[in-house]
Amino acid sequence: METDPASATDEPESPAWRRLEDQIAWYDARSALNQRMFKVLKVAQIVLAALIPVLAAADAAHWVLGALGALVVVLEGIQQLFQFQQNWVSYRSTCEALKHQKFLFLAGAGPYAHTTRREALLAERVEALVSQEHAKWTAAHDEPRAHTGTSAST
Repeated sequence: METDPASATDEPESPAWRRLEDQIAWYDARSALNQRMFKVLKVAQIVLAALIPVLAAADAAHWVLGALGALVVVLEGIQQLFQFQQNWVSYRSTCEALKHQKFLFLAGAGPYAHTTRREALLAERVEALVSQEHAKWTAAHDEPRAHTGTSAST
């Protein structure tokens, strides 16, 4: 079996390589989406919360002030429900760990330096990272259910 680091770029069609590239793209896109959602929600909350005392000083109707306050609470509830910040950080971390494996593999460095089973090792390490991320995601999303007593099927 070929152990030359350059051979990794000669075989971009290997299943392990395709899986790595696919997962890097997925985690990168999901991280960016969650970051964007988190920041949009937080900026909206800050702006709405800052408007409340300004409008109160301008003698705005009480229902307007109440509606703005309720909207701030709803936006925070959405953030807590969908966990945009936690997903952003977790997905970014997994994406960077996958990129780390990619660069080690391409350079024939680290665990890939002295093995004749580079593709198999890459597949194992990619799947370990993805499985670890999935386990963290599942645990984080099951945690609120444990506190409320609802089942995972609801």
